[in-house]
Amino acid sequence: MKARVHIMLKNGVLDPQGEAVRHALGTMGFDGVDGVRQGKVIELELAETDASKAEAEVTKMCEALLANTVIERYEVELI
Repeated sequence: MKARVHIMLKNGVLDPQGEAVRHALGTMGFDGVDGVRQGKVIELELAETDASKAEAEVTKMCEALLANTVIERYEVELI
């Protein structure tokens, strides 16, 4: 089973990378981009075949290592 974790900064947390991308797009002539938020996607190949157990295990991984839950939010998607 595969799991995909989407990690983004929480609303209200400054995103300097996203702001740099927004600025660069503007200088390249892409007008009308008012904001950019940059995140990351992590794909995991899991041995677990039970969906609820897999989701619980990936959630533990996110809480322990994959996401900084103070400033980031995450979503687990089983694929």
